[in-house]
Amino acid sequence: MEYINCEIREKEDQELIIKKNKAIKKESNRLKKLFKELPENKKKISEKLIDNAAFMSVSLEELKKDIILYGVKETYVNGKNQYGFKESIESKTYNITIKNYMAIIKQLNDMLPEEKKINEDDEFDRFNDLA
Repeated sequence: MEYINCEIREKEDQELIIKKNKAIKKESNRLKKLFKELPENKKKISEKLIDNAAFMSVSLEELKKDIILYGVKETYVNGKNQYGFKESIESKTYNITIKNYMAIIKQLNDMLPEEKKINEDDEFDRFNDLA
């Protein structure tokens, strides 16, 4: 019986991976359109940055859902009668990743000619569904 559950779990995992890869590809294409004005000499450099930004964007959405469901703190037990709350791993990961995501967007934006630069606040607002 466990073997069947394992197969089902693997199939679910594969479906989640396929879904996530599609979301990453969609976000990568969106970012490539956003930064299509990059000079040719900077396009090669930007490819990895865009791929990483797309991955981070999708991962941030997943983390955001977890934070909404479970909150930003979790309980811990550390020996006899030592317990309390600490920041959740999802919250920590989200905070680190959002900083890195915004740094990549800034780096990409800095590669654009001055007249083509996007407003980083607009991208932040778009990411957070504020725009």
